[in-house]
Amino acid sequence: MRALVQRAARAAITINGTPAGTMGAGLVVLLGITHSDSEKDVRYLADKCLGLRIFADENGKMNRSLLDVGGDLMIVSQFTLYGDCRHGKRPGFTDAANPVHAIPLYEAFIARCREAVPGLLTGEFGADMQVELVNDGPVTLMLESEK
Repeated sequence: MRALVQRAARAAITINGTPAGTMGAGLVVLLGITHSDSEKDVRYLADKCLGLRIFADENGKMNRSLLDVGGDLMIVSQFTLYGDCRHGKRPGFTDAANPVHAIPLYEAFIARCREAVPGLLTGEFGADMQVELVNDGPVTLMLESEK
């Protein structure tokens, strides 16, 4: 499981041409799921995202988590995080999990995060989405549940 985590000053999402929500300062998490992922990966990566200390403390150091600052959260499925661009010019997506495997894990990730951030925003698996964000810093990190 992979999560591209972006610290955002603000963000918005549109799903199938319809505005679906906006958020203030917090995190935008793009989530990719592969064939071998399980509930264990969900727990590890959700907890890592929520506890990641990338917000400034009173001294301006990145030392506070999303939960510490009471920030907003957006989670969007992103199968292209498992795109393989090593051969040719067209990415291959064979490492991305099929929807039958991925959707329950995506929903479990959302549910785990919703326990800590009840008002989080989400994308819709497989939908046409536009995500707008102002990347704060910019701070962008790739997290993986596997070594």
